[in-house]
Amino acid sequence: MEHLSIKEVHEGLDELKDWDLIGHEIKKEFHFKDFKSAMEFVNKIAEEAERIDHHPDMLIRYNKVTITLTTHIAHALTHHDFKLARIIEQLV
Repeated sequence: MEHLSIKEVHEGLDELKDWDLIGHEIKKEFHFKDFKSAMEFVNKIAEEAERIDHHPDMLIRYNKVTITLTTHIAHALTHHDFKLARIIEQLV
């Protein structure tokens, strides 16, 4: 699996709102009105992640969900990470 160049990573980030590059990962925190809404969001992500066979790291803190994406097998960011980030943005 081919990792993205730093230029490609920044181009991908330009297409996304409020995602941060931290090392070899992209990350975003989402805020919801309550825990139930946060969990519904996480469950939607889980369905899409299974469908495309690419799984994010997710941290749930009551009404906040932090999503971290990287391609673990490549130890880097790949097109799969940005594809899933775009899908996640559509789920909000």
